[in-house]
Amino acid sequence: MTSPANSPKRSNKTTNKKQLKVWFLIPLIVFAGLMIMLYMRLGKPVEVVTNTALERPVPTFELPLLSDTTRTMTNDNLPKQPFLINIWGSWCPTCIIEHPFLMKLKERGVNIVGVNYKDEIGSAFSYLNQRGDPYSMSIQDLPGQFALDLGLTGAPETFVVGGDGIIRQHIIGEVNEDNWQSRIAPCLMVLNDANKETGSPDSKQIAEACQ
Repeated sequence: MTSPANSPKRSNKTTNKKQLKVWFLIPLIVFAGLMIMLYMRLGKPVEVVTNTALERPVPTFELPLLSDTTRTMTNDNLPKQPFLINIWGSWCPTCIIEHPFLMKLKERGVNIVGVNYKDEIGSAFSYLNQRGDPYSMSIQDLPGQFALDLGLTGAPETFVVGGDGIIRQHIIGEVNEDNWQSRIAPCLMVLNDANKETGSPDSKQIAEACQ
């Protein structure tokens, strides 16, 4: 005769309890793993380095002007002096953080061409109306292909372009006073010198200044 303690019913209950405990533990294990990964990243640079867009001409494009989408902009409409291309979107939180500094750069006379990336035109206008427009012009890149051709990994990103139309520097993440002083301004200075007829820096000097 089978005792109550060893009955199949009691055994099934014990097994079910063990299975429930395992299912409860799985989310905790996953959470602990994520915490460990985040801890391992503390203090390490989050900027992803990519050379996708460097040392080649600005990709060919035909895209609408954001302020007048009946007009089509091409490479011919880009500045003939060194300038910045800034990828932005009204949906991008870091773009909002970056924007006041871009307005300061405009006051300093820096030529910035905006590429409005995968954005609704009404949202883009509202964004610029509320925060000011730091761009000499903005191109509407609704499909997003032009930004990807540039080498975009995620907005905001900024590309420093020489007067010859060659991309010399790729800044991932926001532009701020720190990377402006340490990286972008020295690159632009050398590119501006290279744009002059006399005293042009050679390719080695440009490469060193635009790291």
